[in-house]
Amino acid sequence: MAVEMLIAIFIAVAILILFISGVAIIQPYEQALWIVLGQYRKRLNPGFNWVYPLISDVVRLDLRTQVLDVPRQEVITKDNSPTNVDAIVYIRVVDPGKAYFEVVNYHVAVVSLAQTTLRSVVGDMELDEILYNRDFINTKLRDILDHATDAWGVKVEAVEIREVDPVGTVKAAMEEQTSAERKRRAAILIADGQKKAAILEAEGAKQSKILNAEGARQSKILEAEGDRLSQILRAQGEAQGLRILSVGAVPLDKKALTVLTMDMMKTVANGQATKIIFPMEISKMVEQAAKYLGASDKVPEVGSPVDTEKLVGTADEVLGKIPRPEELREELQSIEKEMARETEESLKQAEKIKSKELELDKKVRKTT
Repeated sequence: MAVEMLIAIFIAVAILILFISGVAIIQPYEQALWIVLGQYRKRLNPGFNWVYPLISDVVRLDLRTQVLDVPRQEVITKDNSPTNVDAIVYIRVVDPGKAYFEVVNYHVAVVSLAQTTLRSVVGDMELDEILYNRDFINTKLRDILDHATDAWGVKVEAVEIREVDPVGTVKAAMEEQTSAERKRRAAILIADGQKKAAILEAEGAKQSKILNAEGARQSKILEAEGDRLSQILRAQGEAQGLRILSVGAVPLDKKALTVLTMDMMKTVANGQATKIIFPMEISKMVEQAAKYLGASDKVPEVGSPVDTEKLVGTADEVLGKIPRPEELREELQSIEKEMARETEESLKQAEKIKSKELELDKKVRKTT
């Protein structure tokens, strides 16, 4: 009985071990291939699966995105510039059957294919294009690799060029070229700044000359206008004196002339001159003065106002119209308004010239 019990226990344990060995737990991110005695049966989905023990082979394949590193390699570009290039490839298994049965190792296959494709694509481009067109290279590599790996059940999701490193001599030449380009740009900027400074300086000098000339012109105009008004006012005073004198000159008799002559003699005597010249008719003036002082003769009046106006005309006709102070002020205000208008027009013209120069400067900067 004990031997039979042991045999039964042994058989039960063996059956349990065989059952456990046939259990296949597939993770959620995996798919498995069930192969029985060298024959493919089916795919095993994530979860609990039981296969024939001892005669079954379960191959698990990861369906997540995998990152493959393309080794660094030296590539000769189209312009014969040796360059070291490496990349990263992102792949994902979409068909586990093809990925296992159609290629021995899809990781090695994809990396090798990426190396050769990268060398081919970069070799057809110049170094400057490689440096500035990485997006184009990435897209082209992805399309080529995705089309080639479709037969392996692998999808290439993305390809990224990680580094483009020219060799030492090429890098030194590029650095010299970059330095020369920066020096050229610096020289252009310096020349542009000097040109702008010269333009602004010339513009300032021109504006200063315009304003100085305008100020001098206005000063001369105001000075001339002041002189003209002063002369007009002096002439107006003299004219009024002449009018008063003309009114009283018509009935002027010899007595009045004698008194005026004596006043003139007194004025001459009070002068600073060392020599006094008397007129030839001094004797007659003395005689008339004596007669005036003796009151012995009566001298008739000469002429009348009517006779004078008939001979020379009225005072307004002889002297003309004399402007009044109000009229002079109005004329001065009109002249100041005209000068202000001319100044405003000159400033507007200067602004137009400045705007044209700025537009020309912008065009020159765009062309450079």
